[in-house]
Amino acid sequence: MDPSPILAILFGFGAIIGGNALEGGHLSSLTVFTPFLIVLGGTAGSVWLSCTNEELKGAAKLTKRAFVPNHSDRRRLLDDMVRVSNVARREGMLAVENLLPDIQDEFLRRGLRMLVDGGTGEDVRRTLEPELELEDHHATAAAKVWESAGSFCPTIGILGAVLGLIHVMNNLDKPDELGGGISVAFIGTVYGVGFANLLFLPLGNRLKKIVAKDAETRSMVMLGVVGIAAGVNARQIEEMLAPFAGHGAQKKAA
Repeated sequence: MDPSPILAILFGFGAIIGGNALEGGHLSSLTVFTPFLIVLGGTAGSVWLSCTNEELKGAAKLTKRAFVPNHSDRRRLLDDMVRVSNVARREGMLAVENLLPDIQDEFLRRGLRMLVDGGTGEDVRRTLEPELELEDHHATAAAKVWESAGSFCPTIGILGAVLGLIHVMNNLDKPDELGGGISVAFIGTVYGVGFANLLFLPLGNRLKKIVAKDAETRSMVMLGVVGIAAGVNARQIEEMLAPFAGHGAQKKAA
C-alpha cells in the first residue's frame, strides 16, 4: 500500500483546518451537517446523472488503486522477455510454452501463447491492440468520474450558500441570529471548493496517471512480443525495452 495519498489528504485538510485555528476559528464552526449534506449529496446526484453505471462501477474499482497502485513489475517483464527471446532463438517458439507457467503478467502470457500457437507478431498486434485501446478508454472514463465530482462540487457549494442566505433573509426580524446564519451559509462554499480541490480533482488526476502508466506497460509488452515474433535477439530486445523499465534496467543479456 502506498501511504502518500492518505498523507497528502491529511496534510491538505490539516493545513486548512490549522490555518483556520491560527486565525482564531474553531473546528466546530466548520463541522455543520446541513451544508455537508447539500454539497456532497448534490455532487453525488450530479455525478450519478452525468456518468453511466459502467463508469461508476469502474470508478469504484479503480479508486482503490490510488492507495494500492499494483503496477506490473517492468523490470521482471523485461527479464521475462529477454529469457523468452533467448529460448525462442535457440530452441524454437514451441519451447517457449514451457516458460509460460512462470510468467506472471497475463497480457504477456497471452501474447506469447498466440506466438506458440502459430500466430505472427502482426496477429498479436491486430488482436490485442483494439482490446487495449478499449480498456484504456474505459479506465480513463472511470478516472474522470472524480474529475466530474470536482467540477460540480464548487457550484453545489455556492448553491448551498445561496440557500443558507435565503434562510437568513427570511429571519431578518431576528438580528441576533443573522451573524451565525450567514456564517453557516458560507460553509457550503468552503465545503464545495475544499472537497473539489483537496480531494476530487487531485484523486482524478492521480488515477489518470495510473491508467497512463498501465498503458505504457502494455505498450512495452506489445513491442517485446512483436520483437520476439520477428526473431530479434535478446540484446536488442533489452536495449529496446530498457527505457520503459528505467535506466537501471540495462544489463548484459544472457
